[in-house]
Parts: sequence; structure tokens; C-alpha cells
Amino acid sequence: MTGTPFSFADCTSAGLRPICSDMVSVLILGSYPGRQSLLKKEYYGNVRNHFWQIIEILFHIDRNLPYKVRTARLTEYGIALWDVICTCNREGSADNRIRDPVFNNIPGFLETNPPVHLVVLNGSAAGQYYRMLNIPLPVPCVVLPSTSPANTRYTLEEKVKAWEIIRTSCFS
Repeated sequence: MTGTPFSFADCTSAGLRPICSDMVSVLILGSYPGRQSLLKKEYYGNVRNHFWQIIEILFHIDRNLPYKVRTARLTEYGIALWDVICTCNREGSADNRIRDPVFNNIPGFLETNPPVHLVVLNGSAAGQYYRMLNIPLPVPCVVLPSTSPANTRYTLEEKVKAWEIIRTSCFS
């Protein structure tokens, strides 16, 4: 990673810590948590975000369960949650307002979790920042439609269809 115009950080206080188990097969990366998620200290904490609805449809994990139960059940399927960005300057929750991003050590995570066979990027901003990392590891990645309530380009049904790749990956 020499010559990169950014640095990795071992951030635990700015964004959210990764949610994972010992046997991670799919890593879902957002860009950076929105304001409501940061306040709640929960991934996809905005009730209007479609993430937990999609998870409920694909894995039958009730979106109304307590957060710790939902995330524990998600990790039972080998799914980890994290963000590409550890910390940044941003007014509000919009990804296009992110300034001065500092990146989480995604390459380090992938090196210490070799069972990961798919990286899923939640939206184009996560994909854009992930590509900046230029990760040399042979882990395929896919950019899926953002689950954000700001993404009105896709219906919930279209998002579920696209996100079905995570269920397929967990059971393959």
C-alpha cells in the first residue's frame, strides 16, 4: 500500500466497530454511518433504511428484535458489518458531504479473516471509497444498491432482488 494518498486507522471511537464472528464469509461494508446510526451506535439505525427489512426478507431475522439479537443472528450466517471509512468530517448524513476520510483497515481485516469470499459494498459511495483502497487480495466484491432512505432509484423489491447475492453466498 505504499504511495497511497491516505492512511488506515485503527478507529474504534469515531465510527462503529465491526460486527463479526470467527467464521466470516461475507463482509458488508457501508461508507460511513449516518447521524442516527452514530447516535444509536447501531449499523443502519435509521428506521427508514431498508437494510434490516432486506435482512428480514432474506434471512428471516425479525427487524424488530433488539439490535444485539439481530446482529448475533446475522453473524451466525457468517455475515460481518463494517464501514470503509473510520472517521471523516461530514455535516449531516449524506455521503456526498464526506470530507477528509480516514479509512478502516479493510486489508488487515481480510488478511485476518481468510474465509471471507465476498465483499458487499452498500451503495456506490462505499464502492467508490473501497476502490480507492486498491486492495490486492483476491476477494471478489460487488456494489449493491444502497439501502439508504435517500436511494429512491430502486424499490424495496428491486433492492431485495439485488441483495439476494448475500444469501446465495452464505449458503454456497
